[in-house]
Amino acid sequence: MLTPPKTEKRPIEREHHGDVVVDEYEWLRAKDDPAVLAHLHEENAYTKARTEHLSLLQEQLFEEIRARTKETDLSVPTREGDWWYFTRTVEGAQYGIHCRVPAAGDDWEPPVLPETTGDELVDASFERLPGEQVLLDDNLEAEGHEYYALGSFDVTGDGSTLLYGIDVEGDERYTIRLRSVDGSGREYDDVIEGTAAGAVFDPSGRYLFYATVDESWRPDTIWRHEVGTAASDDVSVFTEPDERFWLGVGVTRSRKFVMIEAGSNVTSETWLLDADEPAGEFRVVWPRKDGVEYDVEHVVAGGKDRLLVVHNDGAVNFELVSVAASDPQGPRRMLLPHNPAVRLEGVDAFRDFVAVEYRREGLPRVAVAKVPAAGLPADATPDDTLHELSFDEELFSVGIGSNADWEQPSLRIGFSSFVTPTTVYDVVIATGERRLRKQQPVLGGYDPTRYSQRREWAVADDGTRIPISLVYRDDLVDLGVPAPTLLYGYGSYEHSIDPAFGIPRLSLLDRGMIFAVAHVRGGGEMGRLWYEHGKKFDKRNTFTDFVAVARHLIDEDVTAPDRLVAQGGSAGGLLMGAVANMGPRFFSGILAEVPFVDPLTSILDPSLPLTVIEWDEWGNPLDDAEVYAYMKSYSPYENVHGSTNGGGHYPPILAVTSLNDTRVLYVEPAKWVARLRDAGADPLLKTEMAAGHGGVSGRYSAWRERAFAYAWVIDRAKAHPTGE
Repeated sequence: MLTPPKTEKRPIEREHHGDVVVDEYEWLRAKDDPAVLAHLHEENAYTKARTEHLSLLQEQLFEEIRARTKETDLSVPTREGDWWYFTRTVEGAQYGIHCRVPAAGDDWEPPVLPETTGDELVDASFERLPGEQVLLDDNLEAEGHEYYALGSFDVTGDGSTLLYGIDVEGDERYTIRLRSVDGSGREYDDVIEGTAAGAVFDPSGRYLFYATVDESWRPDTIWRHEVGTAASDDVSVFTEPDERFWLGVGVTRSRKFVMIEAGSNVTSETWLLDADEPAGEFRVVWPRKDGVEYDVEHVVAGGKDRLLVVHNDGAVNFELVSVAASDPQGPRRMLLPHNPAVRLEGVDAFRDFVAVEYRREGLPRVAVAKVPAAGLPADATPDDTLHELSFDEELFSVGIGSNADWEQPSLRIGFSSFVTPTTVYDVVIATGERRLRKQQPVLGGYDPTRYSQRREWAVADDGTRIPISLVYRDDLVDLGVPAPTLLYGYGSYEHSIDPAFGIPRLSLLDRGMIFAVAHVRGGGEMGRLWYEHGKKFDKRNTFTDFVAVARHLIDEDVTAPDRLVAQGGSAGGLLMGAVANMGPRFFSGILAEVPFVDPLTSILDPSLPLTVIEWDEWGNPLDDAEVYAYMKSYSPYENVHGSTNGGGHYPPILAVTSLNDTRVLYVEPAKWVARLRDAGADPLLKTEMAAGHGGVSGRYSAWRERAFAYAWVIDRAKAHPTGE
C-alpha cells in the first residue's frame, strides 16, 4: 500500500474581525523554498505511482486524440489590408506557424490548398499557398524552453513590420520584439520586457502601444513606444490607480482611433485617441460610473462618425445606443432597447454593416444589419433591419470570428455544437448567402449521427430551473439505465459554458460515457441576472445548483453516484471544492483543475495577484465582517471536515495545478490536499512545474495532460477502459 506524502505542519495564525484562524499549511506559499519544491515533487511522484495502473489507458487516449486530429493543417485565412493571414500546424510540431499570402484587389475569397481526389487536403507540410511567407514560427521561438506562449502579435498597416510578445515562464509577462517582414527578416533592436498581452501598432506603424503590470500582476499602465528607440524612452500615456481596474489597449477596426479600456468586474471606462495624432491626448467616452459597464465601437453612419455603445446603465441585460464620436457624452440614439429576455453581449462595426452578439433562451445568437449609407434622399428609409442567423440544432454555439478588415463584404462566424465540429462560415451581407469555409477535420470516420445532444432541467432548492446540456452516443447509452457520466461546471464571472465540440471528449463518449454541463448560476447562460444571483452573498447558489443537477441526473437514472464524476477548473475548481464538502455522496470522483479552493486567504491579501479586482465578484472580506463570515462558510479549505468513519465520505479527488500560475496559485490545491488527507480523504495532487494558468504549453503536451485526466475520470466512472 502506497503511503501519501506527509505534509509538515507549521501553524500560522491570522485574525480578522475577531476570528482567529490557525493555518498549518500556509508555509507552502513560499514558492522558492526548497522544502516546498521537494514537497511538490514528492506529491507528483505519489500521484504517478497511484495512477500507474492507468498508464496504458493514458497512452491509448493520447493516441486516440492524435489519430482523430489533422495534425498538418491550416486555419481559414483572414484578410487584413493587402494580405491574407493564417496559422499553420505541422505534424510533430507543438506550436503553430503564423503565415500570410498577398491578397488580390477586391478578391475576398480566402485562398485554399488544392484538394486531392479524397477527402483530405494535400499535406500542408509540402504544399504551400502561392506567395506564402512565414512571419513567425512558434516552434523556433520555443526551442530551449519548457513553456512558451504568444501574447502579442500585430503587423503594421503597410505590412512591413511584425510585433510579437512571448512568455517562456508561464507567468503571463511577455517580452516584445520587432521584426522586418518586408523580405529582409531583420530583427529590430527594440526589446520591451515585462509587458502584458495585447500590444498593438498604431495605424501609422510608427508607434506601438502596450501595457505593463504592477506587483499584483494587474495591467495598470499603457505606454507609447516609438519604433527604433530605446524602451527606456517610452512614454506613459495612461496609468490606472484604482486597483480594481485592469487596462487594455487596441485600435478600432476602422483604424480611426486608438482605444484604452479600463475595466473592473462591474465597471468600465473607455478612452479614445485620434489615430492621426498618435502622440496626442486620449479623451474619455463616458466617465466611469460604479456598476456601469460599456463597450465602444466606431461606425460611420450616413457619412458621420458615430460610436456604438453597448451598456447596462439602467438596463440590466444591456442595450445599444449611438452617440456622436465628436460628442460622446451628448444625445444618445436608441438602437436596441433593453429586453429582459435577451442579454446583449457586443457589437462589431464594419464599413457597410454591423454584427450583434446576444443570448436568448440559454444560447448565443448572432444577427447582422446594414449601415445606412451617406447621401440617401431625405425621404428614403434605410434598410437597417437586424437579421438573426438561424441554425437547426437544439444546442449550439455561434460567435463572431476573425474579422480584421473594415471594408470586408462578409462576416466570418464560427459555429459548433456537441456533435458538430467547429465550422467556419462567411456570411455575405448583400445576399445573406452562407459560405462554408472549413469544418474542423475529425479523422477516423467520425459520424455525428451516432451521437445525440439534449437539454434537461433540474430544480434548485429555491425552485429555480437549472439548465443541463448532455451529449452521448446513442448505441452505447440507454437513458433510464445509469451510465458513467462526467458532469462539468463553472459558474462565475458571467462566463457561459456553451455547447461546443471537442475531439478529446469523443474518447469518453465512445466508452459509453455521458458528458453533461450544469449551467449553474454565476455564469451568464440565462442573462445578466443569472450571474448576479450567483455572486457575492448569493454565491452558494452556484454550489447548490450543481448538487441539484447531480441529484436530478441520479433521480432520473441518467447516472448513479458510483458512476458520476464532477469536473471544474479555476473558479470552477472552487465549485468542485464546495460540492466535495456539500454533496460528496453524489460523486465517485472529483477532478479539480487549477482550483480556487482557498479563496478567503487569497481575497484577504490585497498584495496577491487579482485580489482587489476580485472584491467586486466575491465581496471584500478584509473590511466587511459579513462578507468574511459568508466566504468562510463556503470556502473549501476552511470547511474540510472529517466524519465518523474517518473522512471516507469524500470521494477520490484529483487536483491539478501549475507552479507558475499567477491567477490561482499552486499553494491553494497544495494546502487543500494536505487538509483533505488530515480528514481521512484520498486526494491526489499533480503540479506542472513549468506551466501557467492554462496548463502546459504545446498541443502534444496538452493532449497528454488531457489523456492523464480522462484516464482517471474513466476509471472513477467505471466506464469501459478500452472502448469499442
